[in-house]
Amino acid sequence: AFARLNPGRPTAHRLNRAEYANAIHELLNLEIDAESLLPTDDTGYGFDNNGDVLSVSPTLLERYLSAARKISRMAIGDPALRASMEKYEVPYELKQDGRMSEALPLGSRGGAVIRHYFPADGEYVLRIRLSRTGDRANGDGGRIRGVNLRRHLDVRLDGARVQLFPVGGERFGKSTQAGAFGIGGLFQADPKQLEYETYGADAGLEVRFAATTGPHRVGISFLVEDRSEPEGVNTGTGGGSREPGVDSVVIRGPFDAKGLGDSPSRRRIFVCYPSAGGESGSLVKRAALKTGDDEETCARKILSALARRAYRRPVTEQDVARLLGIYKQARSGGGFEEGIRVALQRILVGPKFLFRVEEDPSNLPAGSVYRISDVELASRLSFFLWSTIPDEELLSLAERGKLKDPVVLEQQVRRMLRDARSAAFISNFFGQWLQLRRITELSPDVEEFPNFDENLRQAFQRETELFLESMVREDHPLKELLDADYTFVNERLAQHYGIPDVYGSSFRRVTVTDVNRRGLLGHGSILSLTSYPLRTSVVLRGVWLLTNILATPPPAPPANVPNLKERGEDGGIVSVRQQMEIHRKNPVCASCHLRMDPLGFALENFDAIGKWRNTEGSENTPIDSSGTLPDGTRIQGPGDLRKVLLTKSNQFATAVAERLFTYALGRGAEYYDQPFVRKIRRQAAPDYRWSSLILAVVKSEPFQMRRTLEP
Repeated sequence: AFARLNPGRPTAHRLNRAEYANAIHELLNLEIDAESLLPTDDTGYGFDNNGDVLSVSPTLLERYLSAARKISRMAIGDPALRASMEKYEVPYELKQDGRMSEALPLGSRGGAVIRHYFPADGEYVLRIRLSRTGDRANGDGGRIRGVNLRRHLDVRLDGARVQLFPVGGERFGKSTQAGAFGIGGLFQADPKQLEYETYGADAGLEVRFAATTGPHRVGISFLVEDRSEPEGVNTGTGGGSREPGVDSVVIRGPFDAKGLGDSPSRRRIFVCYPSAGGESGSLVKRAALKTGDDEETCARKILSALARRAYRRPVTEQDVARLLGIYKQARSGGGFEEGIRVALQRILVGPKFLFRVEEDPSNLPAGSVYRISDVELASRLSFFLWSTIPDEELLSLAERGKLKDPVVLEQQVRRMLRDARSAAFISNFFGQWLQLRRITELSPDVEEFPNFDENLRQAFQRETELFLESMVREDHPLKELLDADYTFVNERLAQHYGIPDVYGSSFRRVTVTDVNRRGLLGHGSILSLTSYPLRTSVVLRGVWLLTNILATPPPAPPANVPNLKERGEDGGIVSVRQQMEIHRKNPVCASCHLRMDPLGFALENFDAIGKWRNTEGSENTPIDSSGTLPDGTRIQGPGDLRKVLLTKSNQFATAVAERLFTYALGRGAEYYDQPFVRKIRRQAAPDYRWSSLILAVVKSEPFQMRRTLEP
């Protein structure tokens, strides 16, 4: 029945950095900073989960070994742990004039929320450094920002106050004329004032406190004293800040460690505990555990459970015996928990965890097509929608052979899309398909766009993430990516878009009444990503639309393409449209630009940071957003462009289906895959809802089948 099918053959797939971090969290209930442990992954066909580019080098294996060593110690703990230091820096460009997080108190301003892992029960020291007016990157300390203002700095652990510091407002000497921006100008002539403004104002911002083992939330913020300055109002639109801010936070410890405590990761690992296991420093709450087993029996239970989840399949006696041998060797020199830790470390560096390997049945001839096993299907499904290993429910169904049932499979897909772990799909699929990960690289010219700041950059990213999450979770039709009449904004972004009556740093869903701003094409993230630092780019925006919406990417530009000429033949400054008309006179360039330019020109009313404008340049030249498509259709502005794109729903659905196919399979879509891509599109028609598209991918032959190795 499968003779003429060619579902392809994905290569052995190393877990990429995001998948590794998520798998550790699912396996051990432990959050890790994967960016500090592992290098950036390469990409293939637009995604970093492409098995063909996820190579392994000796250097990378060393990084994995180092990561496994650190993670196993964090998860189980080390009774002999020495005090260590962790420094958290707040982005220098981030304005701290408003409430920075919903996890901080109402009425607060500035500061940061830090997720810190405390490795043992004990005491810790937290030290805060305030923001300076100088450039941190250049080592220019400058003076403490906003030191003339009287504020209270609030420090909290999991929402409970640890300390309240008075900050700023000290006066030394006689009053003189205030300096620029109200910073340090009142008493500059007095040496004590200069000393206070340089380092004295934050010299005492240190507190010692007790914390238990595991992850905790540290919140730091300034409490507003002046009731005429309510939270969320007048947070500004860029530029400098006269408010105090937090530059960095250092956490040191543990001191006077009292044991390893009852952390979430220890509860996940120790499903039992030996009756004779009264080891020093081991304070896990054994009332919640099965006790009374001898050590080896308990070790077998622990390692079997860990290996089953890590390997994504039932474990064999050989799997367990190998791990028990490692446990016994480490146990002889370090105790029960050390034996478990070393065996866990071995699991985390083993190929059965680091690689997604699908083994061909031994009884099939070379080149045969076969349906993969349920446990392999569960793994494909969990890495597609969650970027992590299967959870207990999914793995248990697969082990019982239930996942091949189409009804059960659909139930699981819908459950997984509703689950919070599907946020990884939003981040990793959309972040790469729509290039949203590049938002951190945006660098608009500071003179041309003085109102662009780190707060606006983060708002761009958060708006689009929330919008896409709502699209998938609420199962909207695909077309609403382009014409949805709602978005998510906070005060900073609402000001940028000209949306009234939005206050505070929290994002909320709002109705978009301006038809030009509807859908993704009105998002500052997309408009900024398709622009240059100094100006918009008709070409970048046109290419983005052709590639991501219309599934007709243009060819790469020929070599030695000349730059746009900013002056005409008479030497005068010309508009972007005039520059493009001069450029199109080159016959080598004309054919592609006939397709790209009308699409890009339709978005010209949005500047390089997504703000609406009616004129451009120093001479205030009126924006001309008109264009003629290759089929003769005339369009004017974003509204007309959106109407045209909505008539191309089949092309849009094909583009999305191919991107989903590529991401789900972890390999490029080849010529022999095109019938499957078209079938996915047809099965999701006519509404092309996200659940329909994703289910069509999951039910496709390439997702559920595989070809054995050719001779």
